[in-house]
Amino acid sequence: MYERTMVAGWGDMDFNAHMRNTAYMDKAADIRFMFFADHGFPMAEFSRLRLGPVVMKDEVEYFRECRLLDALAVRMELSGLSEDGTRMRIRNEIYREGVLAARVTSTAGWFDLAARKLAAPPPALMEVLRAIPRTEDFEVLPGSVRAGDA
Repeated sequence: MYERTMVAGWGDMDFNAHMRNTAYMDKAADIRFMFFADHGFPMAEFSRLRLGPVVMKDEVEYFRECRLLDALAVRMELSGLSEDGTRMRIRNEIYREGVLAARVTSTAGWFDLAARKLAAPPPALMEVLRAIPRTEDFEVLPGSVRAGDA
C-alpha cells in the first residue's frame, strides 16, 4: 500500500484540541496528490491535461483522537474503480502510534475542465490507477462514459 507520514498541525485542530473532522479529509486529499505526483502526474500535468479529480462523496469514520503534533501514518488503497476509469473509490486510513484513528473513503471521478463533465482518464493515468494497491473488498464501479462521449 501507499503510505506517507504526516503531522497533525496547528491548522488541523478544533476547539476541543483534537483534529477537526475536515482535516482528516485534507490529509486524505494530500496523500492522493502525493501519490499521483510520485507516479508522473503532478499538478502541472493535470493542468496541462485540463483534467482534475472531483469528489462526489466522502465518508469519514473515527476511531481514535489525534492531537497537535501527532505523527500520522496515512495510507491509501483503491476500493473501487470503473472499467473506463471515470469513477474510483479511494480508502485512506490514518494511524496514530500504529492504531487506526480514522478512515476516509472518497468516491471520485475525473472531471474534464473544458467539457465540465466526467471523463475517462488518458491511458497513462489509467495505468497509474490500476497500479494503486487494492483493498480486500475492492469492487468494479459503474462507469460514466456513454456511447458517443469518448
